[in-house]
Amino acid sequence: MGNLVEVAGTTAAAPDGTVIAPGDMYGQTQACLKIMLSAMAELGATPENVIRTRMFLTDISRWEEAGRAHAEVFGEIKPASTMVEVSSFLDPGFLIEIEATAVCD
Repeated sequence: MGNLVEVAGTTAAAPDGTVIAPGDMYGQTQACLKIMLSAMAELGATPENVIRTRMFLTDISRWEEAGRAHAEVFGEIKPASTMVEVSSFLDPGFLIEIEATAVCD
């Protein structure tokens, strides 16, 4: 893969499989981003390396909550971003799933 890092759908799942921040879109988005960025860091990627994010929400009317958490991490970086509404995830407690693409130097 060279310098390309792809992070598949990341949910707000704790190590024991429980949902982090149940019912809280902002909290789940923060958790997803923390988990995703930790995985990327293991491969040498930083938030500045992220060129694209995709956010899948079960309730698009709550987009501002997800967008606020996303902007706290990527506000100055401004990767290409997509936000899509989906009907549900395998665990109905998940409100959001995030994917990302990064290119490392």
